[in-house]
Amino acid sequence: MPADSSFVYDVAIIGGGIVAHQIALQLLARGQRIALIDDGPPGGRQAASFGNAGWLSSHSVMPPAYPGVWKQIPRWLLDPLGPLTVRMPQALRATPWLLNYLRAASTPEKVRRTAAALRTLLKDAPALHAAVADQVGAQDLIDAHSGLLHAFPDRAFYERSRFGWDVRRSLGIEVQELDAPALHALEPYLSRDYRFGLFVPEAGRCRQPAAYVQRIAAHLDAHGLQRVTAQARGFDLRNGRLAAVRTTQGAIACRQAVVAAGIGSRGLADALGDRLPLESERGYHAMVLGEGLRGPQVPVMLEDRKVIVHQMQHGVRCAGQVEIAGTRAAPRWQRADVVRLHLLAAFPTLCADRPDAATDQWLGHRPSTYDGLPAIGPSPRCPQVVYACGHGHVGLVGSARTGRVVAQLLTGEATDIDLAPFSLQRF
Repeated sequence: MPADSSFVYDVAIIGGGIVAHQIALQLLARGQRIALIDDGPPGGRQAASFGNAGWLSSHSVMPPAYPGVWKQIPRWLLDPLGPLTVRMPQALRATPWLLNYLRAASTPEKVRRTAAALRTLLKDAPALHAAVADQVGAQDLIDAHSGLLHAFPDRAFYERSRFGWDVRRSLGIEVQELDAPALHALEPYLSRDYRFGLFVPEAGRCRQPAAYVQRIAAHLDAHGLQRVTAQARGFDLRNGRLAAVRTTQGAIACRQAVVAAGIGSRGLADALGDRLPLESERGYHAMVLGEGLRGPQVPVMLEDRKVIVHQMQHGVRCAGQVEIAGTRAAPRWQRADVVRLHLLAAFPTLCADRPDAATDQWLGHRPSTYDGLPAIGPSPRCPQVVYACGHGHVGLVGSARTGRVVAQLLTGEATDIDLAPFSLQRF
């Protein structure tokens, strides 16, 4: 709908992904009058919420970088099947972000601090999503009890990454070790090249992330949300206080605003004069469509390939990898082809019963800060504007708690968790 310039909303939410919709759901339950501003359809292909791996990985507390990761980067860049690609000249602009990315995880203590903060945001996430699913009629999309699997070529490969798993265990995350027979009893179609696994029973899954956003959106639309199809351009301040969000459809008068626009949040922060160092960690997925595929029984992370394979409602999705190329560079669909190669190598009989199965490819922009922590909290320049963005690899799983704490912050309640580690002041 077009903007209504004659009405003052309690909160204008900028963004149309899972984080924005979770915030709107919590605010609407508190009686707030909400406008949600976005120029794309809920759950559409333009959003990072469309094509992610569907993991409700409450154990994803480790930042993407880790001590010594810089030693691996040259090998990854030289490997055409490797998990990292840096494209020129776009990557030159990202050099400061990349250097800070390495510094932020340069010592074990820095990593432990990040992990402890992320754990507060992600703990109990599957249960929170299950409650949302109950509220909006999406019970078929959320499985809070599936557990998640990490598959390794062998135990020695796991031992090389043991630091991260020891950090998780120190935070109370249960991890079950699986030898080769147990691993293949759980995953009969997984390649025998994988001989060791870790199972995380507390984690869950979302069977179709785009449909999940759409169910929440339909519930909100039926309960009074005002949806404004427009691009947000900036903010109108009067005497230092927020008066309106400026959009391509006119000004949206509001008392408070939320910036939850994914990678687009960076431009809005610039317009307000806030420092928000977001970079797009471009990710690809390849999906084999159809039923009866010989895929995973439990969503599985292939640790040597850095991709996740998940049997969803309409096929088997393989998602992952990181491409640093900015937001404007055209997709390099060879990266999706690489993801598909990884899928078929790990599940070689995937299409044995469906040799004619169709495939789908997708590119999305993970909005990532360099330290692996999202930005959640008020603007240093204008406290009536609250940020909820930069979730990187944990946008889906972290969205439910983010929705709660942002709503609490905006309505003057005590927040579930300490938001200091997520403050923009750290930048």
